[in-house]
Amino acid sequence: MPTDPDRMSQSATFASDADFELVDQHRDPVSGHGTVPARRPEPGPIAVLPEASPFFIDAVRAGGVEPGPLGPETRGLVWLSEKRADELSSILDAHPGIGWVQLPWAGVDGFASVLARFADGSGPLFTSAKGAYSEPVAEHAVALAQAVLRELAPKARAARWSPVRTGLSLYGRQVVIVGAGGIAAEIVRLLEPYRVTITAVRRTAAPLAGTDRTVTVDALHEVLPTADVVILAAASTEQSRSLIGAPELALMKPTAALVNIARGALIDQDALVAALRAEQLLGAGLDVTSPEPLGDDHPLWGEPRCLITSHSADTPEMTAPLLARRITENVRGFVTDGRFVGIVDPGAGY
Repeated sequence: MPTDPDRMSQSATFASDADFELVDQHRDPVSGHGTVPARRPEPGPIAVLPEASPFFIDAVRAGGVEPGPLGPETRGLVWLSEKRADELSSILDAHPGIGWVQLPWAGVDGFASVLARFADGSGPLFTSAKGAYSEPVAEHAVALAQAVLRELAPKARAARWSPVRTGLSLYGRQVVIVGAGGIAAEIVRLLEPYRVTITAVRRTAAPLAGTDRTVTVDALHEVLPTADVVILAAASTEQSRSLIGAPELALMKPTAALVNIARGALIDQDALVAALRAEQLLGAGLDVTSPEPLGDDHPLWGEPRCLITSHSADTPEMTAPLLARRITENVRGFVTDGRFVGIVDPGAGY
């Protein structure tokens, strides 16, 4: 099972004229830990597409390259839209000399068709922002977990003062985190003060630092009944689609909270609606849905114990400075020592 979560901004592109300020509000935990790929791309001119903002042009310059127009000599490409995969594919066909492509988000499922063409490693080196957005997204995940446990959604929707005090504390709870990438690691760090017991579910059994137990996805059904909180922080692939469906929801405690800050496709939403109506779990906190935006008439909006935050865990104001730093670091690696951060495996799709 993939270990890096998929994230996308609400906007279709970062290439706006927004005046983002490069501040040190968040850190990129994988910055400075680049690796040299087995096949190093040839350094050369870099283009910024499909639309380039001065903010990200400056990020390329900070890496030591003056970006220019797309042409026969272009060797690097910074792609600033999470969409327009067909356009990117056409550009790579027309410019086979491009050896490196920087994608804008941690998740690359929007470019699955492009990556699949190069699953054998024959194409350009792809890098993403995976790991860069860990802090803001992990912060949101913990907030959603507390909101569900404390029953903030139904309380906020109530039109009268409740005669009974309800809600659960996060302290000392059993937490299951599905995924073991940068966001998962940051969630583990943020949960430390709460003295929780954490089980990580990942593709391999290699221990995730800070957790009490790490298991493979084959053991998901074994650990779900123990969980007070289940947080989904894994990549969206064919293997992880509907990872949480009716059988998994039936295994969860009626007092458990389900949180998804990865991709909507990880949950069977029809099964979730049915589980919420049957009170099979305490509630759900969803920053992501499938599709996005979720239709106005979708039944999840009407579920009082479902809190939907409309993919706002990482806003452009939070992610733009982090992406700019990632671009600068990878441009520097492209033209100097060949070390890149956030290398994508086209075959695995993340």
